[in-house]
Amino acid sequence: MNILIKTLAIITGYAIFVVSSLALFQLSGQKPHDPATGGFRVLTAFYGAFFSIVSGLVLQLIARTKTLTLNIVLAVIIAGFATFSLLKAGGSHWTQWMAILIFAPVSIVGGLFLIWRRSAAR
Repeated sequence: MNILIKTLAIITGYAIFVVSSLALFQLSGQKPHDPATGGFRVLTAFYGAFFSIVSGLVLQLIARTKTLTLNIVLAVIIAGFATFSLLKAGGSHWTQWMAILIFAPVSIVGGLFLIWRRSAAR
């Protein structure tokens, strides 16, 4: 049962990241592999970082672990899919670089925050 909860936590965290990303591009009309203005890139960086933190936090809420292991797994998955896309997709690659360099590492921060909060409450 524990492995199922951990797997569900990772899948849920990744789903939050993906759905929020899809929503941003769908609602804005910006295609993720097309060049974007500097302002939109900055907006994307903050938006993506926020939802990456949320994904890591929700992962910890579900898994209830005391370590960052699952958050690191989530970060590797985010960076892995972005790397695959970087190698296979044409066009501009700014979104993949943001996912690799910002969003994947920042997803760990959400887990770190919740772990810190739990330990401070004791």
